[in-house]
Amino acid sequence: MNVTIKMVDEVTVTEISGELDGSTAPVAQQRVLSVATVGCRIAMDLTEVPYMSSAGLRMLLSTYRQVTNSGGKVVLTGVAEEIQDTMAVTGFLKFFTLTDTLDQALVALKN
Repeated sequence: MNVTIKMVDEVTVTEISGELDGSTAPVAQQRVLSVATVGCRIAMDLTEVPYMSSAGLRMLLSTYRQVTNSGGKVVLTGVAEEIQDTMAVTGFLKFFTLTDTLDQALVALKN
């Protein structure tokens, strides 16, 4: 698992690649939250995440809560269909805005 962080138009883009499971999710969360500031806007690019366990889902929800509690916003992009299905069944979709592309995520975060 790898996390790359960059700034694009005042949005923090975190590109995660690899599986998000019990051993990798805490590391990914630590990296993402290390750039979370008050009022931040984060686009989490999950295009290269083929598998996400319940630990990965918990990481997303925990990140969402911490960022939104400080006035920020999180958008997910490139989420695999299988992961979206799991998120739908577990009720996670009600928390997140999902987009197909990073450009769409950037637009969603500007609104």
